[in-house]
Amino acid sequence: MIRDKKYPENYEDFIAWFKTEEDCLEYISRIRWKDGFRCPKCLSQKAWSTDKGLMHCSACGHQTSVIAGTLFQGTRKSLRLWFGVIWWVVSQKNGSSALSLKNSMNFKSYETAWTWLQKLRRIMVMPGRELLNGSVEVDETYLGGEEAGVKGRKAGSKVLVAVAVEGNDGHIGRVRLRCIKNASSEELLSFVTDNVSKNSRIITDAWTGYSPLRNMEFVHDVKNISQSNKNAAELLPNVHLVISLVKRWLLGTHQGAVSEKYIQYYLDEFSFRFNRRLSRHRGKLFYRMIQQAVIQEAITMDEITGKKMKHNI
Repeated sequence: MIRDKKYPENYEDFIAWFKTEEDCLEYISRIRWKDGFRCPKCLSQKAWSTDKGLMHCSACGHQTSVIAGTLFQGTRKSLRLWFGVIWWVVSQKNGSSALSLKNSMNFKSYETAWTWLQKLRRIMVMPGRELLNGSVEVDETYLGGEEAGVKGRKAGSKVLVAVAVEGNDGHIGRVRLRCIKNASSEELLSFVTDNVSKNSRIITDAWTGYSPLRNMEFVHDVKNISQSNKNAAELLPNVHLVISLVKRWLLGTHQGAVSEKYIQYYLDEFSFRFNRRLSRHRGKLFYRMIQQAVIQEAITMDEITGKKMKHNI
């Protein structure tokens, strides 16, 4: 492994870097303790390694492992397999389906592949990520099939999703997507304030749910569709383009078969991929995923499904 580089630049590098479990553990250690070991209990930086591969804190005696408190804790599979799957996931330009993962990585069951992807989707959004800024178009859409008698902002049994899209200098920037309960001011304003920096220009249609923005620390630009000779896609082109891409992605990659229970995690995956669509290095995306895996505690299959399963992965 080349220590002065943060990530392998290509698949050839990836294969050369991670030949053994020890290589993977060393990489996780470098990312988790970039300034040297720090005891999770007392924060001491002095420790020694035990025969079982644990770090024994010299100050308080607490023992921990490199993968304790991470996504990899308690896994029955090798770290080399985990790394291989993560590299495969970030290499898929159009997203990852459980069936594709099963076939590509020779998993024995669809259930296993599905669970691994669910775990990885949960680390695709970085806590405290930078807010959108500049000119930001905001709108909502619902995901799901056609439903008789449901019109406008009434989602029925569908999932209502708020969408925000940067559009600066004629180019689409980053996106944010969130499942919301309804199109009320409470839901919409929470979404905007959580995802858009103050003093940004917020562009919306004339829906009353957005009206309070005029009294907040934003520049609110209202596009009244009913009073215009243009349609919504012309007045809010960036957000409507992203909405169409999300729907096409869900239909193409996942055949539209996404449960309401898990839709937010699929939207997180779409955002992760879209916001990094111009990245030239798969290795950098791999690095970001490992960074997130290090701060994400392990989640069991039971916790993902809400059901008591026969085994964990």
